[in-house]
Amino acid sequence: MKKYCLPVLMLVTFETIAVTLWLAKDNLFYLLNFSYIGISIFIGQMLFICRYKHARRIVQLLIGLYMLIYLGLINNENMQIEGFWYYLFTGVFEAATIHYAVAKIFGPLIFGRGWCGYACWTAMVLDFLPYKVPSGPRKKIGWIRYTTFVAAFFFVSALFLAKVGNIERIMFFAFIIGNALYYAVGIGMAFAFKDNRAFCKYVCPITVFMKPMSYYSLVRIKCDTDKCISCGKCKKVCPMDVEMTDNSRKRANGTECILCTECVKVCPVNALK
Repeated sequence: MKKYCLPVLMLVTFETIAVTLWLAKDNLFYLLNFSYIGISIFIGQMLFICRYKHARRIVQLLIGLYMLIYLGLINNENMQIEGFWYYLFTGVFEAATIHYAVAKIFGPLIFGRGWCGYACWTAMVLDFLPYKVPSGPRKKIGWIRYTTFVAAFFFVSALFLAKVGNIERIMFFAFIIGNALYYAVGIGMAFAFKDNRAFCKYVCPITVFMKPMSYYSLVRIKCDTDKCISCGKCKKVCPMDVEMTDNSRKRANGTECILCTECVKVCPVNALK
């Protein structure tokens, strides 16, 4: 029964968020939205327990397409970081601000970078590219993420300071253009570095929020060092270059783990859980 603890924990967590926001905001949307996300994650984790190899991809598509197409394109919500700054500046705790609070600021205290592995609509596409395992050592260009983070902040700040009219419409077009740029840069970097997750490692501004919180994540992949035979297979398949055999919080690239469980799948002695 222990193997069902994580799926149930995640489902209960999202249902708690769903009900709390529904009652607090008096808006049925939040109940349906977070229930859908929680159930999608629960389904994926149950499929993983059943050893279905595409379990994570199903969750990526269920959540990623929902947020990109339904919330973004149909409902005109900018779920990118520009949208977060926009709603924050307007003093509205809705849409992107709630999304960021749950998935990318406080959520990582529970599930780390799980968003990046199971829900991100950018990574949803990048993970279909051929370079699932990094072909070389990690590049020292992580500073780019801070540049994109600051650029998004100043972009929205400039709109407010200039008192530009119809900012909400601008935010919608920024969502479309921003996503197009993310996909273009992400795909280009994947082929240039032979690494599907190059964009996540070096460019994505969201990680500025997620990495510090992920350090304290409750849900982590751990290694039974008594079973481990130091074969190195887990590190070879890790898309984020995490040293999975080290259980300390300070393990190499520990805040990069996206809980994709590729390491768990290849461990020949079931030392990773």
